[in-house]
Amino acid sequence: MIEHPAPMRLLALVLLLVASIVPGSAGAAGTYFTTPQLLKAFFPKSERVTYRKILLDPSQQRVLEKRLGYTPARREYVVFVALTGERIDGYALIDDERGQHEPITFAVKFSPTGVVERHEVMVYREGYGDEITDSRFRAQFAGKTGKDVVRAGQDIDVVTGATISSRSMAVGVRRAIALVEELVIKPAAIAGKQDEAAGTKG
Repeated sequence: MIEHPAPMRLLALVLLLVASIVPGSAGAAGTYFTTPQLLKAFFPKSERVTYRKILLDPSQQRVLEKRLGYTPARREYVVFVALTGERIDGYALIDDERGQHEPITFAVKFSPTGVVERHEVMVYREGYGDEITDSRFRAQFAGKTGKDVVRAGQDIDVVTGATISSRSMAVGVRRAIALVEELVIKPAAIAGKQDEAAGTKG
């Protein structure tokens, strides 16, 4: 004689089976982009992407410390530069910012004038809080510049259930903006004025 499971017992078995297949919040960690994938997504139409390694000198460290309120953990940063011919299409910076327990690897795409155009989480290592990879959260950073505060709870809305990660991304993007402005945009503007002055004298 075959014994058929009671309806409630059958439901429990189905829920147990679904739970074993669908990953829960504890499986939030993941890699979303490798560096080549990210650069291709950021600059799909550019002819090439090169990079600049920038070692912070003491004066740059002081400027950044004054802007950020702390000294950046790294002394060397890599800024990716997308080009079509001699025209600069934009910049990208990849960095880490600590979440609750683990570093979050993220990337920021900038326009040629240093305006944030896109933010992506590349590697999320925490077991929860990956709601910050949602496009609605990431879109908040688009259009930000050094004139914006870029602080969670002010001009960046915190994601419920991912408070620490939300704050971490605001800190990281704010630092990325300062780095690109101080290490790339401002030096290029100064060099342009010097070239212009030299041309006038000639």
